[in-house]
Amino acid sequence: MSTLAEKLADDLAAKAIAHIQATGDEDVVSLLSKTIGEQSQTLQEAFITSIRVQRAAIRAAELLERRSREHATNPE
Repeated sequence: MSTLAEKLADDLAAKAIAHIQATGDEDVVSLLSKTIGEQSQTLQEAFITSIRVQRAAIRAAELLERRSREHATNPE
């Protein structure tokens, strides 16, 4: 069951992050978490974890891209 929950959570988290990037609506994470949690605590926890992991990966990728651009313009 955890594999199913993780797959569903990853998909929902990706859609929520895309929604946030398109609209700026940060409240959607809390709303979805509450809605999910009313039915499945397991899915809720997987969703929150996936949001955190995916956002961390996005920030890391953005940092790496920024550092790469800086290095390309100012090689040492």
